[in-house]
Amino acid sequence: MVSKEKMRLDVKWATRQRLLYIEVMAFYTGVVSRSDVAKAFGISDPAATKDLKLYSDLVPGNLIYTQSVFGFVPAPGFSPAFADLSPAVVLPVIAANLAVAGGPYGAEQIYGLQTAQLPLPTRLPSAGVLAQITRAIHGRRKLRVSYRSLSNNETQESRILEPHTLVDTGLRWHARAYNEESYDFRDFVLSRFMEAECLSEPAESSVDYDEDWVEMLTLQLGPHAGLDAARRESLLLDFGASGEVIEIEVRRALIGYVLQRLGVDTTLDHSMNPSAYQLMLLNRDEIEPFAAWAFR
Repeated sequence: MVSKEKMRLDVKWATRQRLLYIEVMAFYTGVVSRSDVAKAFGISDPAATKDLKLYSDLVPGNLIYTQSVFGFVPAPGFSPAFADLSPAVVLPVIAANLAVAGGPYGAEQIYGLQTAQLPLPTRLPSAGVLAQITRAIHGRRKLRVSYRSLSNNETQESRILEPHTLVDTGLRWHARAYNEESYDFRDFVLSRFMEAECLSEPAESSVDYDEDWVEMLTLQLGPHAGLDAARRESLLLDFGASGEVIEIEVRRALIGYVLQRLGVDTTLDHSMNPSAYQLMLLNRDEIEPFAAWAFR
């Protein structure tokens, strides 16, 4: 029997994207049709039919054609051969309306599922500035920037950074970079870059030197002490905890952002409103030295 991995490798990349879409569509909406595939990838109906036939040949019995819905539905023993169907992977794809990057489907909902996002303000630099930052990361080069810090209202000229990673905290994007002025690694919010220039000079620092980025710690969280037993039980279920403790492994450099994003009560006496801050930190002594700004 041909392994799923070998099957994926034997199919050309463009075709594999369409087969992946077929699986996601079939599993999460219950049916995939020729017109679905044609619309998602801007191909003809005969070409879409060919893809569906290829899928049936490669994974026989996984999908069943059903006349009443004019499409293919997952068989009872359906098992994906091309797609990672885990919710963590699929939900962002559905929300972004993606079948494949740069697809021709425009604003049409290719999965037919309504999604919504919070109307948060856009906090990003111009495309030209971002391109200089990403080129510096990709080429491992130094970056000359003008950056407006909250702690200093004056824009500082000719600050030299050596960025290694872009980080999405869920509320903003920042670049993790070595700062030649302070001789350490720091986070620089993308929207505060006024100007940026990728230099030809290679970066001297390495991500391996960024100890807070490389080193991992485990956050130990629990339901807030102010919650009643029923709500504590529901909260543990929400986070898929196997016991009374929710454990999250995180880079030391990202600890504060995780605490902030999850709304964790970081006070010593757990005095924050449990309806708004439903979690509390159980291993504070271990965690606080690496994210003091997030503690109250």
